[in-house]
Amino acid sequence: MLNYLDKIKNTESGNFFLMAGPCAIEGEDIAMRIAEKIISITDKLQIPYIFKGSYRKANRSKGSSFTGIGDEKALRILERIGREFGVPTVTDIHESDEAAMAAAYVDVLQIPAFLCRQTDLLIAAAQTGKVVNVKKGQFLSAGSMKFAVEKIKEAGNDKVILTDRGNTFGYQDLIVDYRGLPEMQSFGVPVVMDCTHSLQQPNQSSGVTGGKPELISTIAKAAIAVGADGLFIETHPDPANAKSDGANMLHLDLLEETLVKLIRIRQAIL
Repeated sequence: MLNYLDKIKNTESGNFFLMAGPCAIEGEDIAMRIAEKIISITDKLQIPYIFKGSYRKANRSKGSSFTGIGDEKALRILERIGREFGVPTVTDIHESDEAAMAAAYVDVLQIPAFLCRQTDLLIAAAQTGKVVNVKKGQFLSAGSMKFAVEKIKEAGNDKVILTDRGNTFGYQDLIVDYRGLPEMQSFGVPVVMDCTHSLQQPNQSSGVTGGKPELISTIAKAAIAVGADGLFIETHPDPANAKSDGANMLHLDLLEETLVKLIRIRQAIL
């Protein structure tokens, strides 16, 4: 699993892999501090790790919301993290012409959930030769994600990951259907559970997405119990003051104890 990521470590442990980091790259110092902390934890627990950070946030409720510190500046921070810590990195892309640009700095290109049906975007990401992580749209069934996998593979790239992030349930809530994880695994690709975005509460009247971070470990435990290959967790040392998605991020101080519990579940089901 993930043998196509040269820099990923601890794969021999048999643990799930982890994509984790801040929602957005807010600056070099905080990104490096978060990366260093998570890497120390994942190396200690022997968890294969990919650093996550969005170089730009294109999908915001309000026009005044934080979108980034500048594309090249943020991408260079991601590149530095990958180089200095020796870990693979992942970031979102939003339009076809961003694929080649981002691919020059990171190891994994992520397709946001709302864009998972955008054929040109999927093909552009595939043609970079990078690993492509596609988030399942909140509006799609698990079974329909086979078409996203097919588009990428038909473009000549077999390095695909699928990530679930819940399904729309009413106007201001999401719900996770865990039947979707093994269904997507049947497509022959690793499947990840996004434990933070699945707890978002979108479409708030304030224009700022809410969340229920106290349930992150609940989502994660259930995902590991049903056999998820990996977990996606956004984390920050001060979620209340994070510039993006703070309402549904895990406090960085809680990450290690959460992962310890998840490893126990993983060991119990093997």
